[in-house]
Amino acid sequence: MIRLYGCMPPKRSITLTEAELRLMRVLWERGESAVAEVVAAVADETPLAYNSVLTTIRVLERKGYVTHRQEGRAFLYSACVAQQEASRAEVQHMLARFFGNSRERLLLALLGDDEITPAELQRLKDAIASAADDGLAAGEGR
Repeated sequence: MIRLYGCMPPKRSITLTEAELRLMRVLWERGESAVAEVVAAVADETPLAYNSVLTTIRVLERKGYVTHRQEGRAFLYSACVAQQEASRAEVQHMLARFFGNSRERLLLALLGDDEITPAELQRLKDAIASAADDGLAAGEGR
């Protein structure tokens, strides 16, 4: 897990709203930023008011995804949960909520999607084969 000093671990049941995810993407991409910098970064996609961004960042801080430090009078915010870790937590939440923690049911739902391309299907097959090989090499399946 990749965490920075002073960050609270996110609660597994807390997921990111669309607005929170938008701001987290800015912090993951830019790194440490003042609220005004985050406002400017999202302005092209969806203009947001300074107070809205500040409120959302404070919510993210309470959830354990963001931390801050003070520099002069300004507060600088940064992500303290890596994007990959947040993605993994979201998938775990979805897996529990919709698929009863069954990876098989999730994969079957994905495979039942008519929009899956042959290339995506091949990559999934390769990933499954690789995972199976790794499990056997680690002594599983005996």
